[in-house]
Amino acid sequence: MRLDKFLKVSRIIKRRTLAKEVSDQGRIAINGKEAKASSTVKAGDELTIRLGQRIITARIDRIQETTRKEEAAEMYTILKEEKLGSTDPF
Repeated sequence: MRLDKFLKVSRIIKRRTLAKEVSDQGRIAINGKEAKASSTVKAGDELTIRLGQRIITARIDRIQETTRKEEAAEMYTILKEEKLGSTDPF
């Protein structure tokens, strides 16, 4: 599944256009490598996402084409969530 579609279906990012913009700006990594919106993700991959002043690290548990809102959080596990201070590592 494409990265931008996964982010939308899993509701990590609410809109696919926003997911595409964030990934094309180099703010998402898959297994430590910078990813574009068209990058393919699979179960077991680890995503690192920089959104605003937060960095979210999540593991993909399963891939589904569609999901209900209540089931979306079952597609991934948040491994780490940190807030950025004044020193931005990106």
